[in-house]
Amino acid sequence: MKKLVIAYSGGLDTSYCAVSLSKEYDVHAVSVNTGGFTKDEISRIESNAYKMGVSTYKNIDAVATFYQKVVKYLVFGNVLKNNTYPLSVSAERIIQAIEIIEYAKSIDAEFIAHGSTGAGNDQVRFDMIFQTLAPEIEIITPIRDKKLTRQQEIDYLKENGIDMSWEKAKYSVNKGLWGTSVGGSETLTSEKPLPSEAYPSQLKHAEEEKVKLTFDKGELAAVNGIANDPEINIETLNNLASAYAIGRDIHVGDTIVGIKGRVGFEAAAALITIKAHHLLEKHTLTKWQLQHKEYIASFYGMHLHEGQYLDPVMRNMEAFLQSSQDKVSGDVIVSLKPYHFTLDGISSNHDLMNAKFGSYGEENKGWTADEAKGFIKIFGNQNKIYQQVNS
Repeated sequence: MKKLVIAYSGGLDTSYCAVSLSKEYDVHAVSVNTGGFTKDEISRIESNAYKMGVSTYKNIDAVATFYQKVVKYLVFGNVLKNNTYPLSVSAERIIQAIEIIEYAKSIDAEFIAHGSTGAGNDQVRFDMIFQTLAPEIEIITPIRDKKLTRQQEIDYLKENGIDMSWEKAKYSVNKGLWGTSVGGSETLTSEKPLPSEAYPSQLKHAEEEKVKLTFDKGELAAVNGIANDPEINIETLNNLASAYAIGRDIHVGDTIVGIKGRVGFEAAAALITIKAHHLLEKHTLTKWQLQHKEYIASFYGMHLHEGQYLDPVMRNMEAFLQSSQDKVSGDVIVSLKPYHFTLDGISSNHDLMNAKFGSYGEENKGWTADEAKGFIKIFGNQNKIYQQVNS
């Protein structure tokens, strides 16, 4: 039988794929941990995979890879799609697709399969990565090709002796390092909010708590003075902030396939890190750095969302974002409160709000009154000339 690798999550769609494809292929299941998997969950997914008839199962730990290749640039760029969403799931899919296709190549698989439908973004991200990195490997997508309904998949699995609890959860939750997506009947509408109980983290603390975030060249280097790898610091911050039920929102955006989509999410660490980092940049970068970073980061986030990660322009933008972080070092004090947070201020050796040059609106130490008047006169020349010529 020909060797096939399946991107296996353990859900209904990938379970159907595993059972049906194992009748024709030598199926090797692989899942990629980009945050959110516990050891017990990985063990359960592995156990279920073998019940579906796969030959082997492998879980790839890619949390550090996810941070180094994607998340740190989302922080450098303060990327929030539509000024709201930190690209929690779409960013993960890129790394998952790369890891899965590299694994398929390493075991000389001739085929690769995933459980995406024909109506979402993931089919585009997976297919584009697979086609680009391994055009010789054929892609198989049973759910998309057969237009299967959920009930048809359940009936097929039962017919093949797989009678597990396939009842659809009221809310679908996808957890990762950079946030958790939450989907439900409410997000299929335009007017309904998600109820509080739909979010994975509930309010546990009511009293305000201050947290010190230390950045080193744009990367989160320490939380409350305790240094660690940035991805671990993100998890630490998320544990602190999720107890306040921080980071809840609903994102509305344009899908790759051209329809509008709506999804809830909880991303406490992502939102706090981005906002804290942005505040530090306001103090340490020039106005032109801030201006050009903003539109480059917007393009970077859009291309990432639409599966264009392998285009060389992404490396060009990453180089710019990386170079902009040379002076973005210092501490940011954040106050955690029920359902929200505030940024108190920063401390940095590179703070351009340096008192020796004067205080805005208060005291000038760098120029005389006559110099100020001369500057203003010349600064306004273009407007004055235009108005006089055209009036």
